[in-house]
Amino acid sequence: MQFCSPFSEMLMAGQLSPVVLDLIAGRFRVLAEPARLRILNELTRGERTVTELAEATGLNQANLSKHLRLLRTTGFVDRRKEGLYAHYTIADPTVEALCEIMCTRLEEEAEEQVALLSSSP
Repeated sequence: MQFCSPFSEMLMAGQLSPVVLDLIAGRFRVLAEPARLRILNELTRGERTVTELAEATGLNQANLSKHLRLLRTTGFVDRRKEGLYAHYTIADPTVEALCEIMCTRLEEEAEEQVALLSSSP
């Protein structure tokens, strides 16, 4: 597995500059908000309008719009206007890969906990 493929060798050698590390941290900060993860999770099912996203996530339209604007600014989602409606999709497939990696790790940790608990006297 590679981390930011052209940067992976520099990362492993500890050669990423503070500026690059700040940029990486900023992207992770965007993903650290549960509301934004709910939005992205819904968008993994396909294109959605703001109304559909509001219904699916339980966010009010103002809050949802704020999160969508940030996700769009960072390039995680894309917007397509059609008449009065804005349709959103995931623009960066690496976001889905990151979420998949984290879900897999959480499943592994849960299995480890179950194994520990079942083997306890």
